[in-house]
Amino acid sequence: MIKNFTLILLLCIALVNCKDEKHQALENPETVKVEDTFVKDSYTKQEVMIEMRDGIKLHTTIYSPKDTTKTYPMLMMRTPYSCRPYGDDEYRSKIGPNKYLMEEGNIMVYQDVRGRWNSEGVYDNMRAYIPNKTGNETDEASDTYDTIEWLVNNVENNNGKVGTYGISYPGFYTTYSLLDAHPALKAASPQACIGDFFFDDFIHNGAFLLSYWRATSVFGYMKDTPTTESWYEFPDIGTEDQHQFFLNNMPLSKLNKFYDSTNVFMGQIKTHVTYDDFWKPRGIIQHLKDIKPATMVVGGFFDAEDLYGPFNTYKNIEKNSDNYNTVVFGPWSHGDWARSSERQVVGNIHFGDSISDYFQKEIETKFFNHFLKGEGDGKTGLPEAQMFNTGTKSWQSFESWPPKNTAKESYFLQPYERLTQRATRNIATSDFISDPKKPVPYTEDIKVGFTPRKFMTDDQRFASRRPDVLTFETEVLENDITLAGDILAKLNVSTTGTAADWIVKVIDVYPSDTENTDDVQDHLKLSNYHMMVRSEVLRGRFRNSMEKPEPFVPNQKTAVNIKLQDVFHTFKKGHKIQVQVQSTFFPYIDANPQTYVDNIFEAKEEDFKTQTHKVFNDSFIEFTVLR
Repeated sequence: MIKNFTLILLLCIALVNCKDEKHQALENPETVKVEDTFVKDSYTKQEVMIEMRDGIKLHTTIYSPKDTTKTYPMLMMRTPYSCRPYGDDEYRSKIGPNKYLMEEGNIMVYQDVRGRWNSEGVYDNMRAYIPNKTGNETDEASDTYDTIEWLVNNVENNNGKVGTYGISYPGFYTTYSLLDAHPALKAASPQACIGDFFFDDFIHNGAFLLSYWRATSVFGYMKDTPTTESWYEFPDIGTEDQHQFFLNNMPLSKLNKFYDSTNVFMGQIKTHVTYDDFWKPRGIIQHLKDIKPATMVVGGFFDAEDLYGPFNTYKNIEKNSDNYNTVVFGPWSHGDWARSSERQVVGNIHFGDSISDYFQKEIETKFFNHFLKGEGDGKTGLPEAQMFNTGTKSWQSFESWPPKNTAKESYFLQPYERLTQRATRNIATSDFISDPKKPVPYTEDIKVGFTPRKFMTDDQRFASRRPDVLTFETEVLENDITLAGDILAKLNVSTTGTAADWIVKVIDVYPSDTENTDDVQDHLKLSNYHMMVRSEVLRGRFRNSMEKPEPFVPNQKTAVNIKLQDVFHTFKKGHKIQVQVQSTFFPYIDANPQTYVDNIFEAKEEDFKTQTHKVFNDSFIEFTVLR
């Protein structure tokens, strides 16, 4: 294993800190060149150690406007990814959620969470919330409360109001700030927020996401003392071809040589392979009740990491609280809304221009200014749900999400690759042979990366042409069909084996006369492009319970239901709706041996068996259709 600071920096950029100055320089060098001294010219920086109720001190960086003729609210981000740069004379080139809030003046606060970087204490990945703390018991809620208490009493020129924000893991800490919230906390914006690590990032419905295997280094290696230098390591896999690398290291036990027991998080993943008492307390969704501060949950419809978290954070607050609660979803991959790219592109698909800037200026800034500065004449001017239609490529506002004027419509998976709203009476099956040693790739691209952004809109023609992928397709649509809400795949299946994964993809098939844009890869055409709109996996052993896995009975018809996260997408007239079903999605997820073993991380080579899977024609996809 080798230390690789560049990879560490890139990971932090990709996962969280979308305002990082090097990342901004790559996106828009001219902007950074003009503004790279703005923060130092306009703000005073101080670094302090704030003591928590149990005596542990947390490193906190505070940027205060040099104009001290008025008071300002405070905007705080708590992070496990570092408050860099360290040192009173070292300044970020960008601070705060966006440039507008930075330029108009706010007190910006960053904090290394307990046990990370320059803070004291012991780190606990997705630290469990303690509802009824006594004495000096601590969790991230109490650390947030104690930090805010210190800030409002010790930072000059603050107006007594605090907002929290963050993307990805900092989004989790933002959600955490809502629990036992300090009275000064008036607004919070959890963005791409992790809700539960058994359903976000590293595990999806029981399947391990191999694409994030290297990222376990960030969360798994511990430290004993505060530090401003990286202490964790990434394995050197010696290739740019991650597909071949993971094939060569199958079964999963072969990967053990790259990590030892000091990678605590990887050890936890390999040990806790069900939704057990280790994972359950670390989920934060179930605790979102009676929330008081105003919230604005933000996410991207093409976020490969965190879709479960944002949707369920919003829905649980909406269901169990009476606060101001809104949701925003745009045509973004992980964290795109915080970037400065003029053209919004995910993979090969261009969705429009200045979309992120619109969000930052007209939505995010208005939200915080209303609740922290009292702007807006008593109203935020924002809708309950601001959602971007990824088919029409336009914003639309709703009074609720999902919208009230929707209905459920079922599309059946029929023989001869047909997707229809009526099933044939005769029982039939669509069959395919699944070989875990020759798995279906999740993308045609060959690369090593942490966040597989592009594949969320990738062209799926390569998959539809494989014999181990079932394809079902409507006729050419005579009218627009708009999906607005979740998707439920209700499959009836059988397998000759005792274990199987089931992957369902919903795809927009473009007309043959669609013209290319400048964003399309050289070897592709948008003519007949198969754009993935949504996909999800269910490890079949968890079809009835995430806590109590069970094998399949060979050749027995079995119900498997897969919930795909929400979409807002119009399949236009002249397009087709396509559904693909497969059992491998490699190496986005690990390959199922298709022989039931209690712990897949302990599977042997002989457990990996080719099996025949069947999908019965009474299987259907239930869409939430906007009327």
